[in-house]
Amino acid sequence: MATRGGERQPVERAVSAGGVVYRRAPSGLEVVICGRDSDGVWGLPKGTPAPGESLEQTAVREVTEETGLEVRIVDKIGVVEYWFARDGVRYHKWVHHYLLEAAGGDTAAHDHEYDRVEWRPLGAALKTLSFKNEVDIVLKARARLEGAAGRGPGPMRWWCAAASRSSAASVGPMPATSTAGALTRS
Repeated sequence: MATRGGERQPVERAVSAGGVVYRRAPSGLEVVICGRDSDGVWGLPKGTPAPGESLEQTAVREVTEETGLEVRIVDKIGVVEYWFARDGVRYHKWVHHYLLEAAGGDTAAHDHEYDRVEWRPLGAALKTLSFKNEVDIVLKARARLEGAAGRGPGPMRWWCAAASRSSAASVGPMPATSTAGALTRS
């Protein structure tokens, strides 16, 4: 357990899922980013699993709620791991990021979690995101999209569809591999 001023701080594990929503515009790839006016933070949509919900189901539900968009999973991008403290508790968090294709909806229909939800050209989104680990996730998404141009669905697309239907895909033990590092602003 961590200490703060000689006192032990409890440590809690946390997990969430979300990802990078994209569309192909005439000018190139665009992604959705979410912003809060109160602290100026811009990030990717994500949230906490409901009981019995798979990570894939969580990603789709949370992204739909936070962006107002209907999305479908294309691929898993990766996992980001970081620590933070709130209200005297230290959290060790894992965020599972998916590549999600927009299939409908409207960003004007987003929930209250963010003040602004915007489509941005990929380069502008990279410059606007507040945290380096999310920039890295968007760069991985771009690499997947550029590498997949002109190809059909890959094995990961099949796996995600199968896993979202499987009760075995519900939230379980923490991942063995991740993109480790502190949550840092870029």
